[in-house]
Amino acid sequence: LREGKEEWVPFDQTSYCSTAAFDAASPILNEIIAALQSLNIPVEQVHAEAGKGQFEMALGYTACTNAADNLVFTREVIRAVARKHGLLATFVPKYTLDDIGSGSHVHISLSENGENVFMASDGSSRHGMSTVGEEFMAGVLSHLPSILAFTAPVPNSYDRIQPNTWSGAYQCWGKENREAPLRTACPPGVPDGFVSNFEIKSFDGCANPYLGLASIIAAGIDGLRRHLSLPEPIDTNPSSVSAKLQRLPKSLSESVEALQKDEVLKDLIGEKLLVAIKGIRKAEVKYYSQNKDAYKELIHRY
Repeated sequence: LREGKEEWVPFDQTSYCSTAAFDAASPILNEIIAALQSLNIPVEQVHAEAGKGQFEMALGYTACTNAADNLVFTREVIRAVARKHGLLATFVPKYTLDDIGSGSHVHISLSENGENVFMASDGSSRHGMSTVGEEFMAGVLSHLPSILAFTAPVPNSYDRIQPNTWSGAYQCWGKENREAPLRTACPPGVPDGFVSNFEIKSFDGCANPYLGLASIIAAGIDGLRRHLSLPEPIDTNPSSVSAKLQRLPKSLSESVEALQKDEVLKDLIGEKLLVAIKGIRKAEVKYYSQNKDAYKELIHRY
């Protein structure tokens, strides 16, 4: 409390991967992980991130619907345990505009009969992925401006999606390029030159994970149907070649406009659902444009 008013301040102000931050938060983190283990939700990694009071948690991969369930349960656990310790946990994209944002990055692979079919089967692939993998990812890249209406659903989302903030501001992809919105990944254990999955950075904690994943799958299906190919990867900071690239929507209004023009997502997701989604997004745009400081209340919702 300051002068009778409640203020929220960061849990700590240490740097990326700080052991001091991890030590300070260890009672909370240990309780969170124990609760998640009791729910059979695997946690692969936890570390302090670059933002003030910011931590990253990587959940184990599973089928899309299960992954969405696990994400919802995980957020509920984190919020509840934080409250128990007198803290507030938030997943808002930019809870303060002068600090690093928070995403909800998604890693996508494709499997058939238990085998990863996103990864190339031999060394003849140009990008280390199969034809099926490339076509699916190319569909996602093609529809990315429309997908943002699902995965970056509030105006505050676009305060995060800015150049040079590891969030992916340009419509491109790269190999292990953390400034690209789509990044092919080669985690430990995957042979050199092969990729096992791709990451989508333009997804945040305000998104409905079921709708967000549905939009990604719909876009990937379109890529498979049309046998799309990926352009050449961007292996440098996209900002340095921005003249050659298309900027992703800079606002929720722009992503809704892209969605309105996207007949493929309309066909695959359904017109009735899209009417509701677009109506809600436009209402959000109007509300936050008329209430400039309302984004500060998002920490209590997300």
